[in-house]
Amino acid sequence: MAAFKLSRYTYNVASLSVNGKFLARQQHTIWSSDHHYGMLYPGHIQTSPLQKALLAVGSGVAALQNPYRHDMVAVLGETTGHMALIKLRNRMRNDPEGYTILTERPRIRLSTLDISSMSTLPDGSLGREYLRFLDENKVTPDTRADVKFVDDEELAYVMQRYREVHDLLHTLLGMPTNMLGEVAVKWFEAAQTGLPMCILGAALGPLRLSISRLQKLMGSLGPWALRSGSRARCVLSVFYERRWEQNLEELREELNIEPPPITLSANSKKGS
Repeated sequence: MAAFKLSRYTYNVASLSVNGKFLARQQHTIWSSDHHYGMLYPGHIQTSPLQKALLAVGSGVAALQNPYRHDMVAVLGETTGHMALIKLRNRMRNDPEGYTILTERPRIRLSTLDISSMSTLPDGSLGREYLRFLDENKVTPDTRADVKFVDDEELAYVMQRYREVHDLLHTLLGMPTNMLGEVAVKWFEAAQTGLPMCILGAALGPLRLSISRLQKLMGSLGPWALRSGSRARCVLSVFYERRWEQNLEELREELNIEPPPITLSANSKKGS
């Protein structure tokens, strides 16, 4: 009888009971056979359709309870986004710049950014405004989790690229990371990508807004985000790393993204 090696993986999910079986909040353990499956890319965890469904439900509950649980949002996106990722991959393949990205597989990390050079760029350039966004909102591209549950190597990269350009979308759209800014970006991403995770966030995010911010969303930001997301060129097909010197307004115009109708402050409270 052939022997094969079992690999043990653990991942946090929300507390969940299915058919009497309890999935602990602390850790959910997934076992896969390297003999039968193997890793398609570093960190890949092969899962069955049932396991994906359990992960989607558990991570969805956790993400709804706390939208800032980026680990749970990441799992939800990976376990529900297969068809949308295929469409995004095809859009990238049909775009010369997007095809180059799929071929070269660039990563946006602190280790790949020339911070000193970017900091000398003029105000209004993509690189300088991106650094300003990171500083004002106290975020870093290194917080984006690596993809684990997408069972196709190229689609996994498309999901990784989506995550790593998320902060650049905030920069392009002029939106901070407070709740209103995040919801506006999710409305754009829902129209642009079709990812179920983005659609869910766009639908439920407004429930966490105060009345005054909901009025801003419904009156101007929401329609603008949906219109721009549906009309814009595929934002995953832009080689941002080669465009740091480009003027931000010129890039918006090239991508067919309208300027934001109102200005939001990065210093406003996140939770309302």
